[in-house]
Amino acid sequence: MNNNFKNIFTEIFSLEKGEDFKEILRCKNVVIERIISSDQPDNIIYNQIQDEWVILLQGNATLQVAEKIYDLTSGDYLFISANTPHQVIKTSKDPFCIWLAIHIYD
Repeated sequence: MNNNFKNIFTEIFSLEKGEDFKEILRCKNVVIERIISSDQPDNIIYNQIQDEWVILLQGNATLQVAEKIYDLTSGDYLFISANTPHQVIKTSKDPFCIWLAIHIYD
């Protein structure tokens, strides 16, 4: 069996608070990670050196990117340019949020 064959929904668990980040793949200038969010997201404003493309696989969430608010449902995705402040404002409890994030470095 190929060790690169996996399922994004294996080893899923719910969290009481915060988020869990699991690196799925690192290749050259790209890092892909799965993020599981509780319904009490960390109060962190991210301002990353890399570009990020993120898709919400499960749940509902509200993000603030720069000054704009986005209400996301399962299947919604967006691109966040490097050096753009962004924050997870709200996440659902049932179902909890599962994300896929692709970080693109220069």
